[in-house]
Amino acid sequence: MKKIFWKKLCSLLMIGAVTGGVMTGLQSTAVAAEVTVQEADSITAELQKQGGTILPIGASNDGYAEYFTGKSYLANLSSEKRYPVFNVTFAHGAHTHWHIHHNSCQVLLPSSGRGYYQIWGKAPQVLLPGNSVTIPAEVKHWHGAAPGTSFQHIALMELGDDVSTEWFEAVAEDVFNSLK
Repeated sequence: MKKIFWKKLCSLLMIGAVTGGVMTGLQSTAVAAEVTVQEADSITAELQKQGGTILPIGASNDGYAEYFTGKSYLANLSSEKRYPVFNVTFAHGAHTHWHIHHNSCQVLLPSSGRGYYQIWGKAPQVLLPGNSVTIPAEVKHWHGAAPGTSFQHIALMELGDDVSTEWFEAVAEDVFNSLK
């Protein structure tokens, strides 16, 4: 039953993002103690120039730094434990390594800046505010900011005992740097 619920939730969130019905009105940027005011101001200014909604930047994503190229920040936008809502801020070309989410899809809702995602064996796809993408469970992929820019997306994924993320190698530097 819970898997059916999660699949329906993923579909509904994707529809809401396409129609502009998700997370509207969140225009303020909250700064966590771990992020300096200068860092937050710099990223926020860059994202404002690129358009979109600026969401809370959050705290430095140090717990997962080994699985990212570049600096990222994480803000929990929900108190929900099983189906959390996170805003991920990727600073200046930061992006994840290749990874797989086992037993859960992942929904990405770009909110500001310009980014990419890529599914293993396919061409990279641009992520812009107003887009949405659902990465199916068991699919190797990466996502993050475009080279030289900052980017934010909301990430939604079920958590539970049978859900895990398996991390792999970094995205090849020459491949990433060839993106526009």
